[in-house]
Amino acid sequence: MINWKIIYKVIGQLLFLEATLMFYCTILSFCYREDDSLAFVVSTITTVLAGFILKILGRKEASNNLSRREAYLVVALTWVVFSLFGTLPFMISGYIANFTDAYFETMSGFTTTGATIIDSVEILPHGLLFWRSLSQWIGGLGIVFFTIALLPSLVGGNVRIFAAEATGPIKSKLHPRLSTSAKWIWLVYIILTIGCTLGYYIGGMNVFDSINYAMTTTATGGFATHDTSIEFFNSKTIEYVCIIFTFLSGTNFTLLYFSLSKLRFKELWKNSEFRLYLFSILFFSTFIAVELIIRNHYHLEYAIRCGLFQVVSFMTTTGLFNDNAGTWPHVTWIALAVCMFLGGSSGSTAGGFKSIRGVMILKIIRNEFKQKLHPNAVLPLKVDGTNVPNQKRVTLLAYLATYIILFMISSFVMTAAGIDYVNSTTITLSAIGNVGPSLGMPIGPTMSWSSLPDFAKWICSLMMLVGRLEIFTVLVIFTPQFWRGR
Repeated sequence: MINWKIIYKVIGQLLFLEATLMFYCTILSFCYREDDSLAFVVSTITTVLAGFILKILGRKEASNNLSRREAYLVVALTWVVFSLFGTLPFMISGYIANFTDAYFETMSGFTTTGATIIDSVEILPHGLLFWRSLSQWIGGLGIVFFTIALLPSLVGGNVRIFAAEATGPIKSKLHPRLSTSAKWIWLVYIILTIGCTLGYYIGGMNVFDSINYAMTTTATGGFATHDTSIEFFNSKTIEYVCIIFTFLSGTNFTLLYFSLSKLRFKELWKNSEFRLYLFSILFFSTFIAVELIIRNHYHLEYAIRCGLFQVVSFMTTTGLFNDNAGTWPHVTWIALAVCMFLGGSSGSTAGGFKSIRGVMILKIIRNEFKQKLHPNAVLPLKVDGTNVPNQKRVTLLAYLATYIILFMISSFVMTAAGIDYVNSTTITLSAIGNVGPSLGMPIGPTMSWSSLPDFAKWICSLMMLVGRLEIFTVLVIFTPQFWRGR
């Protein structure tokens, strides 16, 4: 049976974290003296009260140790509950009056999807803009993972929590103690954010924009403070800064730590996932640049910059843009859709299928060809010298099959409801991959998703959550076996 008291206790404690984040936005809104101040005050107080109520419900539970079932439930419910309370500043302030829209926006933030239903973000006050960016930054590495780093004693069953929330099929740690590993990974994340902030500021952004864009860049989220995203600044320097830090944020953080902290840059190239990640970016960027030069008559540097920017943005599932890809040749949309699907590296803030799974799939296909020629051969599957057991291979293929099935069902439902097939497929791919932009009309890569019917927004919200928590963490909760015994 599920120990609900420990669930209430842990989520109640985590709500205090969300209230703290809202408090920072409250201070900012008071500094700017804008009309969202009261909304943040009420939201903060409401979230604190809810945290206390849940703590009281779980007050007789002395332990924080969670079973495997409880860990999955805590992680899934935390993201749902955080998004629920995250709607309060939008709704109380009146800037998003519809609950469906507010929940979609908040879920898009915490899952770092970056899709928005706000047609013009420039009308939002500074507090709400910062709240959108902050939600993505916290969601980048994971809400509960952040808590493990900050307060390891707050959440018991740390390894189970990590397994439920971490991205990628292969989990790697820097240190035997998970809380210590979490601190080092968050240190890498913070350094990237600070470096990106400085880069944007030097490039010409003001302090507020620098911080906001840095948070959504390193979180590979894509929320912007201007309707035209990075294109607003019309700056080559800012665009190249964005490309560099988006690329780094889509790289495995553990690999970044080992290679950069110890100046072992060869470690990057030795890593098969990084090689596929880098090769894919270079290949698709070159292809798109050539198409833009031939068909859209872009000059060389601009074509290279646009191609590289959009490929890195789509590949890392960031969703920032420096040009309207909706006006590009349709063949480039296919290339960008492949990037949306493949995604960045495991152990990064990027979404998508993950490059490490791409490496494993390619190796499985290679082994299958060898097996046809040598039926009795025993062919191990090794990734960077580490043998991948059969169970992980089965899990990989099950993950791929489930990913495709969810994609097909969601696309079918949206198309049957009257949404054109291009938008239905790319919206679904964008939502489940936590990418953000779509391809097509009227919902293109530079447009909001406000025209979607409410039911489609709820489907997308679910796909965002399922994609961010790597499918099985969420879907396992809906199986009868999950609720039977312990």
